[in-house]
Amino acid sequence: MIPMSRFDPILVSRALWQIRVKKRPFVLSHGVNACCNMRCKFCEYWKKTGEEPPREEIFKLLDDAKEFGIGVYNAWTVEPLLRKDLPQIMAYAKEIGMITSTVTNGKLLYERAEELVDVDFLSVSVDGVDSYKEIRRMDFETLLKGLKKAIEVRKLQKKKNPILMNCVLTGKNLDDIETLILLAKKLGVKVSFEPVHEFPGISEEIWNDIGIRDKEKFHCTVDHIIELKKQGYPIINSKTYLKMVRDGKMDYKCRASGVIINVTHDGTLETCRVHNEPLGNVIWDGFESVWKNSEEHRKEIVENCSGCLFFGYTENSLMQSFNPEVLMHYEWM
Repeated sequence: MIPMSRFDPILVSRALWQIRVKKRPFVLSHGVNACCNMRCKFCEYWKKTGEEPPREEIFKLLDDAKEFGIGVYNAWTVEPLLRKDLPQIMAYAKEIGMITSTVTNGKLLYERAEELVDVDFLSVSVDGVDSYKEIRRMDFETLLKGLKKAIEVRKLQKKKNPILMNCVLTGKNLDDIETLILLAKKLGVKVSFEPVHEFPGISEEIWNDIGIRDKEKFHCTVDHIIELKKQGYPIINSKTYLKMVRDGKMDYKCRASGVIINVTHDGTLETCRVHNEPLGNVIWDGFESVWKNSEEHRKEIVENCSGCLFFGYTENSLMQSFNPEVLMHYEWM
């Protein structure tokens, strides 16, 4: 998933041809590694360890994805910057004609910012300012130092696309949200919001700690985000989505699996981040075969899904349904 700060007719036409005509996803979200250097309470990914896929295997996967029609390669989970050869992987994806994106927790950003020259879109998880250390267990100044360096490096590299700060709304950071938005404007970056998701494996103790308990405060916070969006602050979410977050409504038809394909570090294809049920292995059998053979299973999963509010999934689904406000105001992910 990548942010698009400007409308690109060529990219949009490629995406529409792949998604609506060929009925295949356009974005590959790939678990490029299998370990993390942080232990965030609300995240389950760092608990799922495994062997890091060899670079040659990833090159093969990218070649197959390109032939399948994938136009965007997003390297994420668990922490991409832990891979020493991430620059070579991103360079290869660019070489074969893909748009590249990386999502990072930012812990290694200061050390590795110069190496991300082939990353078109860089997203950094920033879940607060004063609350950041409690949530992420790292000093905010460490993150800010890396973020500022990445901003300067990308200016020198003449990157046109602003960095995106991803923020997960929890019961811990609601007092920080306006400060975060003002920081985004000051730094010249964008910011996105989505509510914390209650993964099946999360303990009751942790959920009671980070879950959103003060609903009135949460509603007021999201209303304020909407108002700041109206005032022109650099918030990428659509107002339609933000209202759904505020009200906890998931009244949309999910089309996420037809836009974004999720592949884990070992090559397992999954419908999405919510449903981790394996549909096949693209390393062994290829994208074409796995996609075709999993068609009925994918439909069944989507039909029985109670929904989620991950903004990349929700906003893209609303876009595919041609929601006018989302088409006008959401900066595509």
